[in-house]
Amino acid sequence: MDRAPGLSVRVKLTLSYAGFLMLAGALLLAAVWVFLLRYVPDRALIIPGSTGTTHGVFPIRSNLLHVFAPRAAAVLAFLLVFGLGGGWLLASRMLAPLTRITDATRRATSGSLSHRIQLPGRKDEFRELADAFDTMLARLEAHVAEQQRFAANASHELRTPLAISKTLLDVARTDPTCDTGEVIDRLHAVNARAIDLTEALLLLSRAERRSFARERVDLSLMAEEATETLLPLAEKHGVTVETSGDITPTLGSPALLLQLTMNLVHNAIVHNLPEGGSVWVHTSVRPKTVVLTVENTGEQVAPQLASTLTEPFQRGTERLHTDHAGVGLGLAIVKTITHAHDGTLTLIPRPAGGLRITVELPPPPPPPPRTPGGDGPGN
Repeated sequence: MDRAPGLSVRVKLTLSYAGFLMLAGALLLAAVWVFLLRYVPDRALIIPGSTGTTHGVFPIRSNLLHVFAPRAAAVLAFLLVFGLGGGWLLASRMLAPLTRITDATRRATSGSLSHRIQLPGRKDEFRELADAFDTMLARLEAHVAEQQRFAANASHELRTPLAISKTLLDVARTDPTCDTGEVIDRLHAVNARAIDLTEALLLLSRAERRSFARERVDLSLMAEEATETLLPLAEKHGVTVETSGDITPTLGSPALLLQLTMNLVHNAIVHNLPEGGSVWVHTSVRPKTVVLTVENTGEQVAPQLASTLTEPFQRGTERLHTDHAGVGLGLAIVKTITHAHDGTLTLIPRPAGGLRITVELPPPPPPPPRTPGGDGPGN
């Protein structure tokens, strides 16, 4: 935004200090002048034998202004000079933290996010501003690093199916004896994976922008719908899915919350025991949150691995050798949707193997109280 040039804050503070000091001095001199006029007599008697006027009295008030005015002007001039000099020094000292904050801001705008102000001293308004700015820079730096890492991983993941497709096409073009049907089937599978990855990236971007309307949603119904949809997959893997819980209302996007539940249940089914696995989906209401819990059996998961599973394109070692390895964004999408709904996501390894994943969301606001006199405008 273009602005017209103006006085600096330091000059304004200096003039303010000097002006206040001048005003205080002028008021003090005015008070002295009023005191002199009130309590000093117009004429003073002269003691006999002393030097005085021929009439035996000495005039005071007539000469008071001539004596007081030059000295008052000198005092005001001194206060002006002292106020300007002292005000400049005080303003420089007071604005020194702001100079450091401005320098850090300019560095941040040029791309240097690693710089911190780290303003020393006791807590005051400038130090609160500096600490808040340092916190913002730390979060921004972490976010930029995460976005760069995500972009690199996404580029790698998207490059893989394209490279495979190119290889298959090269083989089909140079080898006339190759099985065309097999090549087409493999191309179809590779393209399907690329489409799934692209849709997952779009969904992740949409959830991060929070560009969705919020409606009243029942998580228990989402759990039932996800379980019914994925029941064939569960039967294929020999996994039993149990759903329980109470009505669990919250406020959010029905499509995104259904995707969140689908991802959790799908993840619990696919990454389970080879045979006889189980998945438990439970919803509940707590005093300040509503909770969706998805728990599954499976292999032992190290706590260090569990804490990284929500990162984009992060998979456990055992996940890379299955037919349902996915695109590596399932739990990352769950995490993003949860944060977009102001909730928290917790992953805890089960002692017997598998994971217990808990999503806590805020409850919907209470309905407005009814106005007395009836339910409708006509009552």
